[in-house]
Amino acid sequence: MGTLRAGLLAALLALCAGAATADDPARKAYEKSQAAIGNGVGDHRLTDMNGAALRLGALTDRPLVISLVYTSCGTVCPVVSDHLREVVLDARRALGADSFNVLTFGFDARGDSPEKLRGFAVSHRIENMPRWWVASADPATTQVLLRELGFSYEDIAGGFRHVTQTTVLAPGGEVFRQVYGDDFPPPMLVEPLKELVLGGAALSPQPADLWKRIAFLCTTYDPATGAYRFDYAIFFGVFFGALSLLLTALVILRLWRERRRAMQAGGT
Repeated sequence: MGTLRAGLLAALLALCAGAATADDPARKAYEKSQAAIGNGVGDHRLTDMNGAALRLGALTDRPLVISLVYTSCGTVCPVVSDHLREVVLDARRALGADSFNVLTFGFDARGDSPEKLRGFAVSHRIENMPRWWVASADPATTQVLLRELGFSYEDIAGGFRHVTQTTVLAPGGEVFRQVYGDDFPPPMLVEPLKELVLGGAALSPQPADLWKRIAFLCTTYDPATGAYRFDYAIFFGVFFGALSLLLTALVILRLWRERRRAMQAGGT
């Protein structure tokens, strides 16, 4: 279902892009962003909000959400960060507190100093969020990383014009999904994370992954509350469905054995 929703959004965006002229900046930005899916992201050296060195590769041991902002933005970037915080909290309640990492990356290489990054993090209540880093990089590294992520921006008077893009990396650092907008529906981010965190276990034959398989099937988005929850109705439906199949199999086995005994008795 998550893949379907994401596919529908991508199709809608592609349709809008197709209606635009070939040299339309929005279409070019969208196509560049989508073309980055499947790209590997390098183990870049970053500087976090405390001024400490940070390797990007250290964050890709599990799925990584990258939010691209610049700290001097007074319009879209603050809205994105506040909304992302709420979606991340919801996703972690559904998928596990340690199931994925988050990086807020300041792409204004000359302006996003550690001090400004820390101020931004404090303002948006992410400075103490577990498994959430806030960092920037030198200009050369920033350009490479933005190219790998398919991120588009241009300088304008007083700041930047840029795509409102949140990128999901698969473990190992490959671009897995792009999420657009400053107030995107939570499933647009949580569903690809769910696929990455629980999807492999859902296909695993290992008994130890049984609960993850159940969670993959039963964790659903409730539009009424705007949150993810474990849907016990699905769980009980799966359980009783399996129980019904088992009982049916037992009845068939019993009838087969009785018939076999009757045939053996008749043969003697």
